Amino acid sequence: MIPSKTNTLQMTTPEGIVFALNLASPITRFLAYAIDLACISAFTTILGAIIGLLDILSSDIASGAMFVAYFGLQIGYGILFEWLWRGQTIGKRLLKLRVMDAQGLHLHFSQIVIRNLLRFVDSLPLFYLVGGAACLFSRYAQRLGDLAANTIVVRTVDVAAPDLDQILAGKYNSLRNYPHLMARLRQRTTLQEADIALRAVLRRNEFEPGDRLNLFALIAAHFKEFVEFPQEAIDGISDEQYVRNIVDVLFRG
Repeated sequence: MIPSKTNTLQMTTPEGIVFALNLASPITRFLAYAIDLACISAFTTILGAIIGLLDILSSDIASGAMFVAYFGLQIGYGILFEWLWRGQTIGKRLLKLRVMDAQGLHLHFSQIVIRNLLRFVDSLPLFYLVGGAACLFSRYAQRLGDLAANTIVVRTVDVAAPDLDQILAGKYNSLRNYPHLMARLRQRTTLQEADIALRAVLRRNEFEPGDRLNLFALIAAHFKEFVEFPQEAIDGISDEQYVRNIVDVLFRG
């Protein structure tokens, strides 16, 4: 029996705040993978031309090197891009998809490796039949690689920024003294993570005092893992003010 399907995954923080993630459909994921296959084919062609020079030494060496390079690209392409681009390949980036941990936690390198190693199984016997069937029988459209790695694929959305001049007015942002660290923070933060921080700031007055402290401590700790600002930049400011500064950096540039 096929389980009831859903287009969103809802997650609740320990403070009772609910966030929803839009799940990618199997069709959109297949289109992204088709783009990635075209990219892999192009890389293989370029690499083949380079390896072809080994024919001068030995055709056997050239054939062996091409065989290794082909399988290396098949596996390494997804691992490399999803690690460097925080859950995105070229195809996923073009179609605005992203791999995430199924609990919304930080995506670990081991998860990326597992889901890409099992891609061969998902692609059996052809045209991604096993993976497509797994998506149909999975509540959150997960292929076997996602189930093993505990990952999901979501659709990224453009987050519309409110009038931050009113929300953040009158607050000095000490993080702005470090533009290179600000750029690194923007590069490492996903749209979903930026959206969570923004919504927390917007809804801060709706929380009970204890829940408010715990929520901003959790979000602040999460962003501090991305970039370590000098101690003088964060001394004397609360976790809530730190998150407000992060929102200022992410949405006002």
